[in-house]
Amino acid sequence: MQEEFAALQRNKTWDLVPFSEDMNIIGSKWVFRVKYKSDGSVLKYKARLVTKGFLQTPGVDYAETFIPVVKASTIRVLFSLAVIFGWDIQQVDINNAFLNGDLEETVYMTQPEGFVSSRYPSHVCKLKKSLYGLKQASRAWYVKLKSAFQNWGFTRVTSDASLLIKRTASYVLFALVYVDDILITRSDAAALELCIRDLDSTFALKTLGSVNYFLGFEALRNSAGIYLTQAKYTMDLLKKADMYDCKPCATPATSAFSLTNEGELFSNPSLYRTLIGSFQYLTYTRLDIAFVVNRLSQFLASPKVQHWVACKRLLRYLKGIVGYGLFFSPSPGSLALSVYTDADHEGCKVTRRSTSGFCAFLGCNLIVWGSKKQTVVARSVGEAEYRAIAQGVTELLWLKSLFSELGFLDSIPSKPIVWTDNLAAKSMAENSVFHGRTKHIELDIHFIREKVEKDEIEIRYVPTEHQIADVFTKGLSQDRFQFLCNKLGLIFSPMHKGGSSEESSLRGNVKASCGQLMV
Repeated sequence: MQEEFAALQRNKTWDLVPFSEDMNIIGSKWVFRVKYKSDGSVLKYKARLVTKGFLQTPGVDYAETFIPVVKASTIRVLFSLAVIFGWDIQQVDINNAFLNGDLEETVYMTQPEGFVSSRYPSHVCKLKKSLYGLKQASRAWYVKLKSAFQNWGFTRVTSDASLLIKRTASYVLFALVYVDDILITRSDAAALELCIRDLDSTFALKTLGSVNYFLGFEALRNSAGIYLTQAKYTMDLLKKADMYDCKPCATPATSAFSLTNEGELFSNPSLYRTLIGSFQYLTYTRLDIAFVVNRLSQFLASPKVQHWVACKRLLRYLKGIVGYGLFFSPSPGSLALSVYTDADHEGCKVTRRSTSGFCAFLGCNLIVWGSKKQTVVARSVGEAEYRAIAQGVTELLWLKSLFSELGFLDSIPSKPIVWTDNLAAKSMAENSVFHGRTKHIELDIHFIREKVEKDEIEIRYVPTEHQIADVFTKGLSQDRFQFLCNKLGLIFSPMHKGGSSEESSLRGNVKASCGQLMV
């Protein structure tokens, strides 16, 4: 506490002013936290002074609060590019980041408990700097950090405002910002060191070296590539659900997986909702659970016992493969973009709507994926598949926009390919045919066909047995599920015990799959 208060004083966070009746004064409190390393050991004990921001009045104490949040797909793109070009990824952490933000509004706060001035005990704190807990604190910090990067020659990427880039004739430098955690990678080591020195001279900085633990992601780099996992997060999740000693199972759902609104209500809906929220974050690296999490998320309002049973099966599956994670590696045709799309017609037995699934590759590295229930009922399999293509193409266009801003669009060897296992959907995308069965989907028809006619994308057919997006649309048998996970680059990380014996064979499957993906 003394260290935290001293930092606040050095930063001149507030001025003590006399109290008056017209002031809107908010309270403050101390928050204590234990921070852990990726292996579960204690990193440090931390005390932080926070304001009671819930007492702030809109339009008086604060106005704008929005800040951009980095996309998970952007993180994976950055890791993939770093592996392909052999760049190091450095991680830095800003000490007391929010204290650097300058407040535009007038905010008054009570003096911190245990540190009330003996000379002015009745005075209050008039804040000059943003403080944790304030509604506008994160925005004030982001504005200050963005301004500093812009002064150093960085520009903000439109496709993801959390990514900043500095490009010169001799090097390119990327900075990925998540509040006070920053990843920096580059094509020139001297430029990276200069950037870290600039950050250190402007803000109080902790240099953490090559990235190994970022936002709950564990990263291990070796000669083969980078492994990205959430093993510690998974173990913490199992402990939270009191399922750490459960019996593992081989798949997250059965091949006949189906959920309805029928049955008895689950007695603890808050636990169910908490776990589903945690599963959503886990899908940042665990693509294998995306479909089941999507389906379970549709019953948050009124979960039934059958939904809780499906949730427990998912936890049992996670117990058996805690060390699973994404593998990024350099490969021939590394900058080739390809997308696989699939749909399960009328997959939802409650609404009769279909489920779309897609996954996008940069070379053989999986960078984007998704599983989503379609917004309307599809009248045919072809229509369901076509809507899935539209979703995949939308993500593909975002990726092209991102690579264009990063300066790599010209390095992509050919136009992106969209793979589908439905010939009717392929024909609708390529041929100017309108009839009664396509009138109600003309928006998607015009959208995709326009891209095909402009030669921006190419739609190709892939046999159903090679449609790897199947894993995002339906429950599968154990053999089929493991086969698709291997092709998608999900393998055991060597940083975790129990995965070493299986990891070598799985890595071989991934490399073989990469060769098939490039065909």
